[in-house]
Amino acid sequence: MALIKFTRNYNDKSTDTGFQFEFNCDRCGNGYESTFQTSATGMLSQGLDTAASLLGGFLGGAARVGESVHSAAWHQQKDAAFAKAIDEVKSNFNQCRRCGKWVCKEVCWNKDKGMCKDCAPDLEQEFSSIQTQAAIQDARTKAATVDYVSADKFKSTIVGSCAYCGADLKGGKFCPECGKPVKQSKFCKECGKPIEGVVKFCPECGAAQ
Repeated sequence: MALIKFTRNYNDKSTDTGFQFEFNCDRCGNGYESTFQTSATGMLSQGLDTAASLLGGFLGGAARVGESVHSAAWHQQKDAAFAKAIDEVKSNFNQCRRCGKWVCKEVCWNKDKGMCKDCAPDLEQEFSSIQTQAAIQDARTKAATVDYVSADKFKSTIVGSCAYCGADLKGGKFCPECGKPVKQSKFCKECGKPIEGVVKFCPECGAAQ
């Protein structure tokens, strides 16, 4: 039998009753699952085990023979099943001669360059991605320069909840839940110091209010 390829990028999903393998692309991780192949030796051993459990004694030795047959022949059958599974899925993969990765033809293979897209990216896809990322960065830069909230919003203390009943406040001078006045402090327009009461000038810096 020839040497078997695909020794890294697969998952063995075989059981005692049969063989099945999942082959994955080294680049994107997606892949294909081979057709399930029934194991004749596995079914034989399972049948002997069942008979032994039902009838006991006499067939107990036969079950142990079945297990030894299974351990000897099952691995050979598995190798053959693995090779068959590879033949089933290999048309969906290419091996990059530059990096050695097995990649899926559908997404990760650059057929024009004869290499995987890690070694030879699709330029049109790369240009489109770069353009999109640049547009996103440009939008973020422009958004950061916009004043979404005026400075007047912060000339007085913003109270989030009522000091009397704890209800959420949505602006206004009175609590919508208990009707008590909302306690707010004013701040100087120039120096930012708190101002008590109604005054025309800041007692700290003298700026007109």
